[in-house]
Amino acid sequence: MEPARQVGRRLRDLRTGRGMSLSELARRSGVGKGTLSELEAGRRNPTLETLYALTSALGVPLSSVLSVPMDAPISGDAVEAVLTERFADGTAVSEVYRIRIRAGAVQESAAHAPGTAEHIVVLAGTARVGTAAEPRTVGPGGHARWPADVPHLYAAPSGDVEAILVVRHPGGDVTCWEPTYPSTG
Repeated sequence: MEPARQVGRRLRDLRTGRGMSLSELARRSGVGKGTLSELEAGRRNPTLETLYALTSALGVPLSSVLSVPMDAPISGDAVEAVLTERFADGTAVSEVYRIRIRAGAVQESAAHAPGTAEHIVVLAGTARVGTAAEPRTVGPGGHARWPADVPHLYAAPSGDVEAILVVRHPGGDVTCWEPTYPSTG
């Protein structure tokens, strides 16, 4: 099965497994209902940002909808990622990605589940990464860790960056957290 169809089926299964309507997931994620419908049907390739918005709204790690290892990268505006490993041990789900941050690009990421942390090892280039409030500069061979349960960013101020990213989510299964939403009524 082609990757877009696999991702779409996993999104639909996660959504229906939670008893969530298409409209509700669209509202919670900020992704248009039509876009979500096309993604679930496998007729549209998702961006990295869209998948993060959807999996966050579903309360699961990004790797819950991806294949391990991935055949091709998933791209966003600034970051291209390939999931290479997913490990769950009952206390956490750890995801290992090979990433490229495009030169001059900045990816601002919303907060993930409480307790989520990210670790990066820069292979080539110089990255600006970490919390939005206190990003750090990391060069080749360097590494950094930051809490990912607050807004955070990835940037490549001068030239592409090649890196390994580890995202560690609390909890040991795909439902490692349940997001909370303000009441609307």
